[in-house]
Amino acid sequence: MKKILSIQQLAEKVADLKKSGKTVVLCHGVFDLMHPGHIRHLQTAKKEGDILVVTVTPDRYVNKGPGRPVFSENLRAETLAALGAVDYAAVNEWPNAVETLKTVKPSVYIKGSDYAAPDQDITGGIALEKEAVESVGGQLRFTNDIQFSSTALLNRFFGTFPEPTRQWLQDFRARHSPDSVIDAMRALKKLRVLVVGDVIVDEYHYCSGLGKSPKDNIITTRYLGEERFAGGALACANHLAGFCEEVTLVTCLGGMQTHEDYIRLNLKPNIRPEFFVRPDTCTVVKRRFVEPVFLTKLFEVAFLDDRPLPDDVCAGMAAHLERIAGDYDLVLVSDFGHGLVDERIIGALKNARFLTVNAQSNSANHGYNLVTKYHKADYICIDEPELRLASHDKYGDIHALIKGLSQKLDCPCISITRGHLGAITYRRELGFFETPVFSGKIVDRVGAGDSYLSVTAPMAAAGLTPDLIGFTGNAAAAIKVGIVCNKQSVEPLPLFRFINTLLK
Repeated sequence: MKKILSIQQLAEKVADLKKSGKTVVLCHGVFDLMHPGHIRHLQTAKKEGDILVVTVTPDRYVNKGPGRPVFSENLRAETLAALGAVDYAAVNEWPNAVETLKTVKPSVYIKGSDYAAPDQDITGGIALEKEAVESVGGQLRFTNDIQFSSTALLNRFFGTFPEPTRQWLQDFRARHSPDSVIDAMRALKKLRVLVVGDVIVDEYHYCSGLGKSPKDNIITTRYLGEERFAGGALACANHLAGFCEEVTLVTCLGGMQTHEDYIRLNLKPNIRPEFFVRPDTCTVVKRRFVEPVFLTKLFEVAFLDDRPLPDDVCAGMAAHLERIAGDYDLVLVSDFGHGLVDERIIGALKNARFLTVNAQSNSANHGYNLVTKYHKADYICIDEPELRLASHDKYGDIHALIKGLSQKLDCPCISITRGHLGAITYRRELGFFETPVFSGKIVDRVGAGDSYLSVTAPMAAAGLTPDLIGFTGNAAAAIKVGIVCNKQSVEPLPLFRFINTLLK
């Protein structure tokens, strides 16, 4: 345990060692499962100097998806400190080694040979680390020894998924490599995307229960704090903006309380918002009262007017959409049934090159906002209850219902999300593909469907196969359920890392 230091203690120790003429070598990584490749790597690194120090990525920054790391940061540091080649170990304080290198100032920084080709590094971090170590007078070097994959070993021997999911992943790996999936996602960057849909400002008002009032039949709670999130079509646009360089958002705000400043501030820089305004109401706000320990939703108050748009506002938006819809590679409609999308708006999208539709059923529109109000779509992404409502069939075979919806709306590609049952993706010429869930700990389900929709819509527009669509959509949703509401978007780098983790 004397070999385990804090980062600041390690920096002071390294400074003293260098003053005494020692050459200090630093290695950094997750080291979630120690294996012979790690040991050989560290032994080789030790030969590059006099003292070897190793830092590990802290648990909160191990961005390899649900269930990782398998071993805690303290256990990983103890394992490293137990090795004879390692003189000191520390748990890092940052997501990567850049600040560590600037703080500790090693003489040599060692990486494995798999990082020697910067274009193969999906994180893009090796170039930054090289710059950091050279800025403090050190050198970047690479080992070239036997290699194993911790991720592959963990997948095989410490799998976090049940046996059917592990078998599914094994079959999928036989058809798709991590690089092929990631390359297919990167190729979506140049797609021009138009998002049309309802703006929602989600509010979480955190409170703790005090008990029943002695005079009334109500439960009293103590207010603790609150957060706001960009939801609805805003969340879809933010997800998409990570994968596509150019995103336009066309929507409508309320004139009475627009929340426009907040909305603009919480859209990514590569999103161009085009707002219409209906003066007779406010922008939709959904205020949820939440118990913070388990994020249990206690009650919701919705500030919304879900009547159709005033004629002049609707006519102006429809005319604008008819002019621009054909300019985009993908038009995505995020329809929450809150009054924005009617027959005129739908008709204005008839020129879309590729139309993706999501028509949500929620407490404000249950049974009234069905995907069948659209006359045609190129890709539909809804959940199973929404499919059954649209089909007027509560218990029928789900595959038959999907085929029926495909025929009715002349839609060649459909995704049906099913919660803990995973997802079914259908493409007319290729048939059905079922994908299991990949999520571990669930923090918050709000927005998981929107993340699946947003990540898979450009894939469908690019003509990717349904198994790729279902796999990537469920990977995105698995990341999303670990995020509170829409506090963060699903970003490419964490998704690529998770894909890499799943497929090794």
